[in-house]
Amino acid sequence: MSSTFGSLNAATTALWAQRRALDVTGQNISNVNTDGYSRQRVDLRAMGGSVVPAFFSTSNGIGSGVSADDVTRIRDAFLEGRGHTEHANNARLTVESDTYDLVQQAVREPGDTGIQSLMSDMWAGWEDVANQPQDEAARGQLLQRLQSLVSGIHTTQASLSAQWTQQRNNLDVLVADVNSAASSIAGLNKAIQQANQTGLPANDLADQRDVLVMKLADQVGATVRPGKFGSVDVIVGGMTLVAGSTASTLATAGTYSADGMTGVDGPPRIVMGSGGYRVRAGGTAEGTLNALTTIIPTYRTNLDNTAVSLATSLNAAHTATGAAFDLDGAVGTPLLGSSSGPITAASLSVLISDPRKIAASSVPGPAAGVGALDHGNADKIAQLRQSTTGTDANYRKMIVELGVQASVVARNVDIQSVITTQVDASRESVAGVNIDEEMTNMLSFQHAYSAAGRLVTAIDETLDTLINHTGLVGR
Repeated sequence: MSSTFGSLNAATTALWAQRRALDVTGQNISNVNTDGYSRQRVDLRAMGGSVVPAFFSTSNGIGSGVSADDVTRIRDAFLEGRGHTEHANNARLTVESDTYDLVQQAVREPGDTGIQSLMSDMWAGWEDVANQPQDEAARGQLLQRLQSLVSGIHTTQASLSAQWTQQRNNLDVLVADVNSAASSIAGLNKAIQQANQTGLPANDLADQRDVLVMKLADQVGATVRPGKFGSVDVIVGGMTLVAGSTASTLATAGTYSADGMTGVDGPPRIVMGSGGYRVRAGGTAEGTLNALTTIIPTYRTNLDNTAVSLATSLNAAHTATGAAFDLDGAVGTPLLGSSSGPITAASLSVLISDPRKIAASSVPGPAAGVGALDHGNADKIAQLRQSTTGTDANYRKMIVELGVQASVVARNVDIQSVITTQVDASRESVAGVNIDEEMTNMLSFQHAYSAAGRLVTAIDETLDTLINHTGLVGR
């Protein structure tokens, strides 16, 4: 049955609901610049009259006020999932682009200290010897240039190895950080579940969890799957990293040596901490693994091939049977070799230190002990730079491929950055706080609160009239 006191109750619920709406609006405005904050909205719901018949009780159908018990956190699940995917792609491409930049810095091309420049100086040294085969100074300068070239190859290979080691260490740090974030998400899931089961607000906890999930999307390409009572499961490469309030761990496996890729330990990889199952991670982890298993090893191998090609071509010409003689008329010996094991970019070394041992002549001396002054072999070696299949040509091809790949990845990063920015803007348009909108809501709730207060005053005056002036209580 409706009564004047029922109207007073409706006005009271209006006061409470509009005040709660103002509180939520104030919370939104306060966190307009808070990273990861999702705007909240009070769900106002009319409290209808009773639809169940009862003795001596009827409802006039007007209702009994307004309810504002629920505060909704505004999020678009589709946009959030899209954001996880695009952030992972952007993180992967960024790592790959940075790796190519570091490789370019290691090879130092084009530049005066690059291998191409050092190789050109070395070939020019052979031309100087061909012009003055009897001049030991020219021969000594050639050995110095050859030593500079070998040192340049060592430096480049050492730089690539150092980059590989740094990336390997970065992978360990990344996995440790992922495990910490996963543990935090599991703890937040537990708190959110408990809050939802007891009717307490958990919006701020959900915001904290979403920030961590986006971090995992950047790091390992994580995605989420809704769980019970507001919790989420975190999936990485098809493996469940977080299931409700339980978090698993990731670990790294594989070699810690740039030269151990084909060894017993195998290449670096990410596995589950329990069971050791391989995880196909995305994001920064995928880019780092690509750098460790593909990008850097490819150029280390190419540099090894350059060292082998250089040693093979120079040694073949310098020891050619019947066509390579030093200043004393002796048959030439190998110029380049290895300090240990097979020839690689790291082990390449110059085997001759005596300028007179350079086999510049293509004919022996006229007599034993008489120097050979012919320049035929030196000229022949100098012409190796013109070979379309020689060391120079192959090295230039490698540098061109490096430049093209670095350019392609850099362009892909730019494109992906635009896509990621657009998705983030769409996410922000839904979940972010708009000051103009909140100011409009604040004025609307303020006026509604004032109206509800005026309604209480009107009802109070009505009751005063009925009770004090007529002695009756309105029914």
